Amino acid sequence: MLAGTFSWVTDLTDALGDWASNWWFLGAVFAIAFFDSIIPIVPSETTVIIAGVAVSTGEAPYSLWMVIVCGAVGAFLGDNTAYGIGRGFATRFERRAERKPKFAARLAWAAEQIRERGGLLLITARFIPGGRTVLTLSSGITRQPRLWFVSWVAIACTIWASYAAGLAYVVGQPFK
Repeated sequence: MLAGTFSWVTDLTDALGDWASNWWFLGAVFAIAFFDSIIPIVPSETTVIIAGVAVSTGEAPYSLWMVIVCGAVGAFLGDNTAYGIGRGFATRFERRAERKPKFAARLAWAAEQIRERGGLLLITARFIPGGRTVLTLSSGITRQPRLWFVSWVAIACTIWASYAAGLAYVVGQPFK
């Protein structure tokens, strides 16, 4: 039953492989990387990897740097959208913290952890589906400075897209 429930992911991955030989697939890389930052069940790593392999095997009419840019920019904008959503809910979380001391302690702990380790957490979380969404939302909820967030997310998204596409390119070389 569980396998049937998630069969759409397999179907989507197969379709992405078929579509990777078209220019418009770069738009899919961008869109899926964007939405994966907000809805963590969207397969952004898979999409970037498929595009990287398509470049490596010569099936793609685009280059590897285009895959990296589309993936990184989509993820960057998605992470900033999640941050904005979190920021929009910050007041609600703060009101709840005023009423519930245990919740206030957890919120303060989260804010402190993000302040102390946030940059490395943002880079690491980019590679953990769901983790990136939780951390970007939490950065907004705890009102981390926007410039700080944007700087670290730009680094994280660039590393993530370069790693996924680059590794796919290298692994795809023997399949030429």
